[in-house]
Amino acid sequence: MDRIAQRAPRPPGRTVAYEPPGTAPPLHMRAAAVLEAGWTGTSTVPSRGLYPHQWSWDSAFIAIGLRHLSPLRAQTELETLLAAQWADGRIPHIVFNPSVPLDAYFPSPDFWCSSTAGRTAGAPRTVQTSGIVQPPVHALAAWLVHLADPGLSRARGFLTRAYPRLAAWHDYLLHRRDLGGGGLVSVVHPWEQGMDNSPCWDRPLSRVTPAPARSFRRADLDHGAPEDRPTDLDYGRYVRLAADYRDRGYADGPGDFAVEDPAFNALLAASEYALDRIAHELGVTGAARRARAERLTAALVERLWDPASGMFLCRDVRAGELIPQRGVSGLVPLLLPDLPRDLAATLVRTMCGPHFGLGGTTRLVPSYDLLGEAFDPHRYWRGPAWFNTNWLLERGLRRHGERGRAEALRKGMLHTAGASGFAEYVDPYTAQACGVTGFGWTAALTLDLLHDRPARGRNGLTAIKGEDPA
Repeated sequence: MDRIAQRAPRPPGRTVAYEPPGTAPPLHMRAAAVLEAGWTGTSTVPSRGLYPHQWSWDSAFIAIGLRHLSPLRAQTELETLLAAQWADGRIPHIVFNPSVPLDAYFPSPDFWCSSTAGRTAGAPRTVQTSGIVQPPVHALAAWLVHLADPGLSRARGFLTRAYPRLAAWHDYLLHRRDLGGGGLVSVVHPWEQGMDNSPCWDRPLSRVTPAPARSFRRADLDHGAPEDRPTDLDYGRYVRLAADYRDRGYADGPGDFAVEDPAFNALLAASEYALDRIAHELGVTGAARRARAERLTAALVERLWDPASGMFLCRDVRAGELIPQRGVSGLVPLLLPDLPRDLAATLVRTMCGPHFGLGGTTRLVPSYDLLGEAFDPHRYWRGPAWFNTNWLLERGLRRHGERGRAEALRKGMLHTAGASGFAEYVDPYTAQACGVTGFGWTAALTLDLLHDRPARGRNGLTAIKGEDPA
């Protein structure tokens, strides 16, 4: 298992690595082996070395892939995460495994102090968690897991038990995190958005005084190359923000960092569509989930669309202005079924244009503007291509009729996953592996792309929308 989590070796220079491996076992068997290696009995770790606990949106993506191997295990993955939900509705971004030594990961449970600092917010007493959240992919994952084996799901009462927890999670976000007052959710820490080190955060983060370097030890550098990871300065700011939030008892309100992010809100809207389908399955009436999803889409367009950039941008809530940085987050709303047609077409042009290069200079969509001053093809979320964002964009392309581009992206993801050893992320130009190999959601989403062919009408978002297969 330790071997699976080792950092990928980096050959000198840039070499094209998009071709599939020559004599490797079948891709689905290799992907299944990665998930088996990460299985703890109740959930899947993203990486045994670098990420030895359960992560929130990782588990959602992992469940989407696991459903093709074991619908029961996929249900258990989500149930384990939901069992750590706080009384105020938040789903924490990490659920800590008590058998893992404290020094194996930082910030560790003794930093977050969830059961004490989070008592007022209703943190669980019997499990240690972080106090921040991650993007709300969970209802979408739950619906797709249900579709994998509806009989098993109904027999176990999977959706019956998950629905009230997912509804409470969405209510928390919509009612406690509308810090800008415009109907969108704000994140209060870069880790909440999931794209931790994006240049989109540089401007609002510049207001944050970093924690002293001597006050924490970065365990991530034991497993990842420093040139791939956030700088010490950025990490110090992350620690300061998290400590301040903890010291406020995890009470929500405007602080030094509050950002409306397009991907976070688009995923919430997509999951509202999923909750609408779940409510219909359970016979729940009056939930108005579809209306919520439509309002979120409208608010995204009103507050975050930037015609000059040809995409959605993040909004700095404290400064009251859009952040002029093109990150992949601004393309993710393409997955929404009710996105205006002209905006969808513009997003596709931007994705395939010089800033992201899909189908031209890149085969996978990078995490940040290729022409941006802060672009770095190897550093965490500042340029490399990630498999979860590309999975979302593949769905979005297919949803809006771009079948050729979607299929090309799908093939590129499968080739790159196999050639890179299921890397955490890759150089967008060469597909050179970065971060760790044997990464959980890379393997899981590879399985989903292999088994769940949207072209045959099994696109999760099509099912959520309730339309006939295209």
